[in-house]
Amino acid sequence: MKSRCQKTNAVRVFFEFIGNPAVALFIAIIIAIFTLGRRNGRTVEQVMDIVGESIGAIAMIVFIIAGGGAFKQVLVDSGVGQYISQLMTGTSLSPLLMCWTVAAVLRIALGSATVAAITTAGVVLPIINVTHADPALMVLATGAGSVIASHVNDPGFWLFKGYFNLSVGETLRTWTVMETLISVMGLLGVLALNAVLH
Repeated sequence: MKSRCQKTNAVRVFFEFIGNPAVALFIAIIIAIFTLGRRNGRTVEQVMDIVGESIGAIAMIVFIIAGGGAFKQVLVDSGVGQYISQLMTGTSLSPLLMCWTVAAVLRIALGSATVAAITTAGVVLPIINVTHADPALMVLATGAGSVIASHVNDPGFWLFKGYFNLSVGETLRTWTVMETLISVMGLLGVLALNAVLH
């Protein structure tokens, strides 16, 4: 009986180890390098060139997400979330509208939808406990607010401008207006869902 428990523990420890996100990603990279690189007749230098190009492509995304997480933690540790939840107890403003507004202000100020969404999530978390708002609708409101008014401080703005060979004015009239419409329609959809569900 004891040896069976030890085997079960060993199997569990093994799967916990390979299930660790860093280890699983490392294993996936090794398999990809072998199957897509060496097995297809590429030299080690060619494979390393491909890996280097891939790292360069994803590095900015990783830095944006890391920066957003760090900024969120600074705001959470500073007590902004508690301050907003105290404001919510004395106001009749919908918590969904509050989430959307916080995300929208952060998006316009910072430019990154990812950073705005991550930061808003940390800041408005205490509101759920105070208002008993539906967490799923809070997530939708945050997502809707985080895409509003993409402009010159948003990397996506410049990407869109470059791909379609537009001027800054044309990009503001097309991309920015479209993103703002998506955000406002998303908010209206969330408020409609809230009215139906509650």
